[in-house]
Amino acid sequence: VYQLPIPRLTEKDQAFAPIVERSARLICTTPEFDALAKQVGLRSHKDGVTNPVQRAILRAELDGLIAHLYGLTEVEFAHILKTFPLVSDPVRVAAHNGYRDVERGLIR
Repeated sequence: VYQLPIPRLTEKDQAFAPIVERSARLICTTPEFDALAKQVGLRSHKDGVTNPVQRAILRAELDGLIAHLYGLTEVEFAHILKTFPLVSDPVRVAAHNGYRDVERGLIR
């Protein structure tokens, strides 16, 4: 674990804003998170996402972005997804599609 390369992102990194924005929209869903929401560029918790379908899309996009951040190939990412037996097939497929969408430039 101590030898794993952990990406250290700054605001200058291309992946920073897309990851922060999506993460904030998943986290900032109640008034208690308004200060955090404003700190990361959202107006308030009202910009957060509570719809389960939209949340699933954001999570899949994050999975794809982060897999690319770690430099995983599509085959490596697919293998990792298979190692989580409790994750449903639709979630795995969505994450895999998220990876492909990042590769195609559809997610930024």
